[in-house]
Amino acid sequence: MSDDANQPLRRYPTAQHWGTGFAEVSQGRLVNITGDPADPEPSAIAEGYVQAIDDKVRLRRPLVRQGYLEEGPCSRERRGQEPFVELSWEAALDLAAGALDHVRQTWGNASIFGGSYGWASAGRFHHAQSQIHRFLNCIGGYTRSVNTYSFAAAEVVMPHIVGNLYDVIKSSTVWPVIARHSELVVMFGGAPAKNTQIAPGGIGHHRIRQLMIEARAAGVKFVNVSPLRDDAAEELESEWIAPRPNSDVALMLGLAHTLVSDGLYDRAFLDRYTVGFHRFESYLTGKSDGAPKTAEWAASLTGIAPQDIRALARRMAAKRTMICLAAGLQRAQFGEQPVWMAVTLAAMLGQIGLPGGGFGYGYGADGQIGSPIHDIGWPALPQGRNPVRSFIPVARITDMLLSPGARFDYDGKSYEYPDTRLVYWAGGNPFHHQQDLNRLALAFRKPETVIVHDHWWTATARHADIVFPIATALERNDIAMSRPDSVLVAMRKALDPVGKARTDFEVFAELADRLGAGAAFTEGRDEAAWLRNLWHRARSAASGHGHDLPDFDAFQEAGIFRLPAPSENRVLLSAFRADPEANPLSTPSGRIEIYSENVASFGYDDCPGHAVWREPDEWLGSEKSRRFPFHLISNQPKARLHSQLDSGGPSRATKIGEREPATMNSEDARALGLTDGDIICLYNDRGACLAGLKLSEGLRRGVVQLATGAWYDPAPAEAQPNPLDKHGNPNVLTRDIGTSRLAQGPTSHTTLVAISRFEGPLPSVTAFEPPEILTVQDPVSSEW
Repeated sequence: MSDDANQPLRRYPTAQHWGTGFAEVSQGRLVNITGDPADPEPSAIAEGYVQAIDDKVRLRRPLVRQGYLEEGPCSRERRGQEPFVELSWEAALDLAAGALDHVRQTWGNASIFGGSYGWASAGRFHHAQSQIHRFLNCIGGYTRSVNTYSFAAAEVVMPHIVGNLYDVIKSSTVWPVIARHSELVVMFGGAPAKNTQIAPGGIGHHRIRQLMIEARAAGVKFVNVSPLRDDAAEELESEWIAPRPNSDVALMLGLAHTLVSDGLYDRAFLDRYTVGFHRFESYLTGKSDGAPKTAEWAASLTGIAPQDIRALARRMAAKRTMICLAAGLQRAQFGEQPVWMAVTLAAMLGQIGLPGGGFGYGYGADGQIGSPIHDIGWPALPQGRNPVRSFIPVARITDMLLSPGARFDYDGKSYEYPDTRLVYWAGGNPFHHQQDLNRLALAFRKPETVIVHDHWWTATARHADIVFPIATALERNDIAMSRPDSVLVAMRKALDPVGKARTDFEVFAELADRLGAGAAFTEGRDEAAWLRNLWHRARSAASGHGHDLPDFDAFQEAGIFRLPAPSENRVLLSAFRADPEANPLSTPSGRIEIYSENVASFGYDDCPGHAVWREPDEWLGSEKSRRFPFHLISNQPKARLHSQLDSGGPSRATKIGEREPATMNSEDARALGLTDGDIICLYNDRGACLAGLKLSEGLRRGVVQLATGAWYDPAPAEAQPNPLDKHGNPNVLTRDIGTSRLAQGPTSHTTLVAISRFEGPLPSVTAFEPPEILTVQDPVSSEW
């Protein structure tokens, strides 16, 4: 028990990606998490900790899959299907170190894949991605992934058009400027307020929703272009345009054609600030392919009336217009195209760089984009240098495991998948964010060894050989430094770790020591020394921007430190517009590339040198929709971050019959004889899942919405050819192909399904039940 276990109530400052607040502890137990009193709209996600912190699926001791312990890698076909054996820390660490050393000595470090994702902790030190990468670099390197599931297509294509995506994001025009100067905000994919609960590294004050409402109060008109009406907050009073999913590029082309045919585009802006418009114009008008992209042409693809398309184009040309592009639009087949086309359309309007005009990427994706921020580069744990050059695009993990040695294209070059013998995952849950989970489960049987760090029995932990129980953010000391508002939090340890859990740092330090890299990994510092080091660097970074931070001890005593409010005047590409010669972009031409010679030179038919319409393999306009007549939108959940805390109270309270809720149009449901609260089955050729039905008028007909993040919970494989997920994970349905040869990003939003009422005995949800765990023992021999 901690020193204050007998105190009636203690409050500890804490920070998560969903907000700053206080953990309330009584008698050594977590009783509540409250939001920061200064936060106008704290998120309820944190309350999930109260139930989940020591629930039955919390990992408490090191575990090893029974077959791996007894037979070694030859038992890998049984991953995800066997009991686990509890081991001592010493025995488990020895086993993991032996597996790592065997692979690096026999196959080389490129055969180690270091899996992680950046959402594991808001703390700057106990950041799982930094910890695992630092460890693996200290022992010789690893195969890494590049880009993110959130932004992959945009991350690769945007540098060819404007410049680095993250420079675009951090320079986004802020909502106070939009409120003062914009007349019309057109949101392709909406800007859902639920997503702004979170921000990478934490968030002190949830302001985005209120800033948008203030823009509406100032007279700004909003247009929500999305199959989902609630992709825009009700208070925005948005005009709702609901095209077929995946047809946004066609709609934008129809708008662009109207601008050209009506003479409403800004030729002077295009001439001075862009290159290649004449090539795009030839495609737009049909000179290059014989198909003019008229409003009528766009209407046939989008389902939006041609007169409505023309009317919107004329309004956009007549008003100071901000074009917003949601991140979700590029998580689809040919996902590079809406990014390119949105910038092209904004360039044609000629308002890029003007206050309240131009474009923005990712508004509504998190609580950072569009928020006034301090541009301070807060320090993180150094990851070191990776001497291994091999990598994969982030969503191509299944291809890598199933097809070692196969070639893949990426951003103009050809690469080879490595022969992966060991997967080490710390921070993240690929059985949440990867597509086609049934295929991923097969792929996870290929490596010799899978090692996982986790807090709970997620599906990733269940598919591991060695599982290390990791302390949560409430069970360790750390420092959070949020970007949206630079609220700095001393995340003091509020609880002793549950069971025998340790921090990632402690685990990696032990492994590094066993592998001869202990000094390189720790640099002689323990947790406390590293936190002082990070704070010293933070003070230096803040001083460079004219801000004084207190010394470390004063900061720890205060718990929370707030920088003065940042400027609310940021306008994307304002300096470039003022003087493009003095402030060139990082593109080859220094200007906005409506046509990219570089991309054209790659010769990709699925991503040519300018924005184009490409018909997806699965969408409501395809022949396949006769068999699978519903387009699945698998967006972010409201009551959790991705799959985090799904076993907690707020997430479980949203379930219907213990399943994730799926929302569909009331008329569609009536046509199928379905009623609110039914347990339904969504299925296609890749898989099937159960969900609880929720009816709404706020979806376009033919669309079903099922949020991501329900813990993968397959029924026994013999039940049917594709295992049935009992809990409602949409990624058993999504297709695992790349956006194009350019970015190879994920394509979860290009998915068709059929729907029926589930008949027969309803299988129990077992996602929140631990697997069978055998008596504590240590291995007699590891000679295998």
